[in-house]
Amino acid sequence: MPRLIRPNPLTRTVALAGLALAGAVALPAWTPAQAQVYRCESDAGVPVYQGSPSGRNCRAIDLAPLTTIPAPKLPAPKSGATAGKSGSPGAGASGGTAAGTPADFPRVDASTQRARDDGRRRILEDELRKEEARLEALREEYKDGEPDRLGNERNYQKYLDRVERLRSDIASSEANIGSLKRELSAIR
Repeated sequence: MPRLIRPNPLTRTVALAGLALAGAVALPAWTPAQAQVYRCESDAGVPVYQGSPSGRNCRAIDLAPLTTIPAPKLPAPKSGATAGKSGSPGAGASGGTAAGTPADFPRVDASTQRARDDGRRRILEDELRKEEARLEALREEYKDGEPDRLGNERNYQKYLDRVERLRSDIASSEANIGSLKRELSAIR
């Protein structure tokens, strides 16, 4: 015969209180503001939260009123505000913006964007060179899985731990190099 497991009364109380509060918050706007929540006891003595005083030892719970603040109204976009204002190729009949950008979004001229892309490319190339040098140093130390034992590695497990760390560092460095190369190929 299956054994019934009785839930923890405190957990159930907290869950029911949360449900009661969530229900009170989620009431439609047309519901009277003075909705009442009652705490009653079930036949097993477990607290039950409900909207009507039907049960044993029911008493009303005083809940603090909820304060709601409406969201601010955004100004309506001005029609044709940027038409002809920008010298970019995307300006014109589409409202002066590229697909998916707001009309008042700042635009960058081509030479500034090119300078930014060149700076980004230089930074990525420097990072790529550093990562390739790091990978080469790790491979030299790793020596195809048989690095030299250091003086503080009398315990063989220390040596094995260092070999495993080197293996994971090499894999991480190779992944970084792949990511940097993808980033470089994505630059215009």
